[in-house]
Amino acid sequence: MKFLAVLIVLFVALIAYIRLSPNSPEKWHVAPEVDRDKAYSNGVLRRIENAPNGLEKLHEVIGKDVSTQVLTGDVASGMVTYVSRTKLMGYPDFTTIRQDGETLLIHGRSRFGRRDFGVNAQRVDGWIAALSTN
Repeated sequence: MKFLAVLIVLFVALIAYIRLSPNSPEKWHVAPEVDRDKAYSNGVLRRIENAPNGLEKLHEVIGKDVSTQVLTGDVASGMVTYVSRTKLMGYPDFTTIRQDGETLLIHGRSRFGRRDFGVNAQRVDGWIAALSTN
């Protein structure tokens, strides 16, 4: 019985740490270097050519995503980092988007774990797809 109680306390502590740990803008707000589209085990890189005002338009799309908030940056500066949280556990994922001339550079990645099971790619690709409907 004590073992179960300890497991429950540890589980609750882990969830609290995941949800309440501070997210350092200095660590996550880094200009993405993207030479080509790429998905990797813990994130995704996307490069969109011929996207004038792409950051502004994508920022509008992301603003409709209730699980995503601006961590730091703004459209006027040309770079924004967002934090998105999973519904159940509240795992934070970070997406940095930078406008470089007419090119949009996007880097989505997870804070915790070695794999994101394609969640960042799915989220970023969904935002990109929504651009064409706006």
